[in-house]
Amino acid sequence: MALDHTHDPQARSWLAAANAAGGDFPLQNLPFAVLRRRGTGEAWRGAVAIGDQALDLAALAASGLLKGDAQDALALAAEPALNRFMAAGPGAWRALRHALFALLREGAPGQDQARACLLPLADVEYTLPARIGDYTDFYTSLDHALNCLRIMMPGADITPNFRWLPQAYHGRVSTLGVSGQQFHRPLGQAMPPGASAPVFRPCAAMDYECELAFWIGPGNAQGHPIPIAEAEHHLFGIGLLNDWSARDIQAWEMAPLGPFHAKNFATTVSPWIVTLDALAPYRTAWTRPAADPQPLPYLDAPAHRAGGAFDIRLEVWLESEEARQQGRGPARLSGTSFRHQYWSAAQMIAHHTAGGCALQPGDLLGSGTISGPGPGEAGALIELAHGGRQPVPVGGGETRGFLQDGDTVILRGWCEKPGAARIGFGECRGTVLPARA
Repeated sequence: MALDHTHDPQARSWLAAANAAGGDFPLQNLPFAVLRRRGTGEAWRGAVAIGDQALDLAALAASGLLKGDAQDALALAAEPALNRFMAAGPGAWRALRHALFALLREGAPGQDQARACLLPLADVEYTLPARIGDYTDFYTSLDHALNCLRIMMPGADITPNFRWLPQAYHGRVSTLGVSGQQFHRPLGQAMPPGASAPVFRPCAAMDYECELAFWIGPGNAQGHPIPIAEAEHHLFGIGLLNDWSARDIQAWEMAPLGPFHAKNFATTVSPWIVTLDALAPYRTAWTRPAADPQPLPYLDAPAHRAGGAFDIRLEVWLESEEARQQGRGPARLSGTSFRHQYWSAAQMIAHHTAGGCALQPGDLLGSGTISGPGPGEAGALIELAHGGRQPVPVGGGETRGFLQDGDTVILRGWCEKPGAARIGFGECRGTVLPARA
């Protein structure tokens, strides 16, 4: 994906907050969400983030500032869910991006009309950005897989199929929530150490998983796989995702079909979706160690090798109930980059459809836990705390082997490098509540 004028790091907006150093939402980003003014009961509508404001796309569509293809795309993006805009494809997405860039750029005409369409981010609330038909969670970090396995069996290796295909399971949609989600600690069966029979109880090993959310744009017909060379034409954009996990329930229930109660109680996504156009400066080569199996042809292509990976930096923070009461804020637990992932987004899409599965606009794919090779790069607490046996500090003298009631986990993501504008993903936060009786 070639760079164009919308990636110019020197471009500035007439909105001063969009030019602030270290901000998530400069002119070069322009991510999408669905929101409304908090507490008003207004209709949900699409929006684009700029600085500390949201550009209300329904208000913009009514203003008549945009014309032609950009106005047509705007009408779709202004709806209460982004599905029809996602389905419109890269041409529509790019037409609207270019028009919004021109409208918000320093010196642009129509500033007063555009300014009237802004809502302070501090005053809005979010809903899920699309009607999600299906959710698939992948398992694609070699570092995460090895770290988890070697907690139980030091020196062991993963199953051979991990290095040959992007593993995944089909999840559920009913308990997907947007950032700010609160959920009760799940109940389920677990097998206590040394016991002869399982017990039904609240989860005793609550964990988070730092992932990315891949939002599908145009779908494919059943029985017509998406070639890897075309996979990113079907990817609308990327957000943050926390696929919470009940580790003790998971350990008992997952053989032979995989997790069930351990995963189906909650998954949290960030409200903002960053488009692939915005991420273009942060592409990097997709590589595979020479000694490892190389992908089968349907998962490989020269263009993918050249630029199929993204350097998206990620951090996990934890704010305990005690930290909130004392006003000391969250503690950073770890940080890594998506560039370490063993399988790419394009490979996940190509493999997902290879057997004939039909994807639809608004479908959601989770990347799987994202962990890096170094210390402090783990994307889950089970890795950081070595299965709960080595609790990690979370500030104020507190430690965690697994999550406690009242804990809020915050995921943050961004991209930055010399010669490009820093862009961010906002936050994905969720809170564990006590189990129901």
